[in-house]
Amino acid sequence: MSDNNFIKRGSRDYRRANLALFFAGFVTFSTLYAFQPLFPNLVAEFNISPATASLSLSFATLALALTLPLSGSLSDALGRRGLMGISVIMAALLALVSASHIALPGLLALRLLQGVVLAGVPAVAMAYLNEEIEPQAIGSAMGLYIAGNACGGMSGRILTAWLTDLFSWRVAITGIGLLSLLLALLFWRLLPPSRNFTRRSLHLGKLTSSLCSHLCNPGLQCLFFLAFTCMGGFVTLYNYVSFRLLGPEFHLNQAQVALIFLAYAFGAGGSSLMGRLVDRFGQSPVLFSSLAIMLSGLLLSMFMQLSVVILGIVIFTIGFFGTHAIASAWVGQLAGEARAQASSLYLFSYYLGSSISGTGGGFFYSAWGWNGVSILIALLLITAIMAGLRLKMLTRQQNTSDRIATLEETAS
Repeated sequence: MSDNNFIKRGSRDYRRANLALFFAGFVTFSTLYAFQPLFPNLVAEFNISPATASLSLSFATLALALTLPLSGSLSDALGRRGLMGISVIMAALLALVSASHIALPGLLALRLLQGVVLAGVPAVAMAYLNEEIEPQAIGSAMGLYIAGNACGGMSGRILTAWLTDLFSWRVAITGIGLLSLLLALLFWRLLPPSRNFTRRSLHLGKLTSSLCSHLCNPGLQCLFFLAFTCMGGFVTLYNYVSFRLLGPEFHLNQAQVALIFLAYAFGAGGSSLMGRLVDRFGQSPVLFSSLAIMLSGLLLSMFMQLSVVILGIVIFTIGFFGTHAIASAWVGQLAGEARAQASSLYLFSYYLGSSISGTGGGFFYSAWGWNGVSILIALLLITAIMAGLRLKMLTRQQNTSDRIATLEETAS
C-alpha cells in the first residue's frame, strides 16, 4: 500500500474526516445516552426503581454490544461509509419515535432497536481511522475521535437535562432527535470515501476463523477485559451520581446536576492529550497513568463536600477517556486483518460492561448508597490494572521475540 493513499495529518481530507466522525460520534452518544440524566424522571413517571430506570440505557447498550460483532463483519463486506451513514440517520429517527407517549415496555423495545442500529458506527469508525489515516497520526486521530464522542455525550446529556427542566423529558428527546438528524446528513456530506478498504466477502468460514483468531489473541483478550471493566465503572458512576446529587445530601435541581456532564469536556481534552503522549512515550506508561487517574477521581467522589465530589468526577472522566483512547488504537495494531471485527469485539466488551455494571450498580446503590457504588467501581478498576499488567508482559515478550527474529535473520 502506497503512503500516498493515506490521509495526511493537517490535510483537507484529514479535517473533513475528523469533523464527519465527530458528528457521527455526537449522534451515536447523544442518542444512546440521552436517557441517562432522565432516570429520576422515569422513576417518578412510571413508578419504578432506579435499577429498572437504568434499563432504558442498559437495553440499548446491551443490544449494541450483541450486534457489534455482526456490524464489524458487515462493514468488512459492504464498506465503512455507507453503513455508518445509514446507522446515524436511523438512530436519529428512532430517537424521535421514542419521544412519543408510549408505555415503558414500548420505550424499552425502541431502545433495544436503537442499540442495534447504533452498532453500525463505533467499531466501523475505528476501523476507518486505522485504515485511512497515516500510521504516525493514528494515535492523535483516534484521540480526536474519542474527544468527539465525549463532546457528543456531554452535549446530548446536558441538552436533555436542560430541556427536561424547561419542558418535559419527551420534548428533550425530540430536540436530540432533530439535532442528530441534521448532523447525520452533514456526516454523509463530509466523510471522505475509503481509499484503502479491501472488501471481504461474507463467508461464514472466514468470518468464524478471524473471529476465533481475535478471541484467542492474548493481547486482544486483555484489551477486551479493559474495555469491560473501565466502561462498566464509568457508566455506573454517571448512572447513579445524579441520584446522590438530587437527594438530601446536596439538594441540587436537574439543571444543576446536568452540569456534571461538563466533565466530558475535560475528558475530550484528556483523550486527545493521551493520544499524543502515546505517540511520544508508548502505550503502557500512559495506560497505567490513565487508570491511576480514574482511581484517584473515584476516591475524591466519596467525599461529602460538593466541590470535591465534582473535582473527583472530572478527574475520573479524564482518566477514563484517556484509557479508552489508548486501548482503541491498540486494538487496531494488534488485530492486523479484519480490524473492524476486532474493534467490534472490543466494543462488545465495552458495552457489555456498561449494561451489566450499569444496572447492577443500582442494586449496590439501593443497598449501600454511594459507598456501595464506589466499591463496585474500585473492584472493576483493580481488575483493569491487572489486565494492563498482563498486556505489558505480553508486549515485552513479543518485542523480545521480534528482536531475536531480526538478529537471526541478519546473521543468516
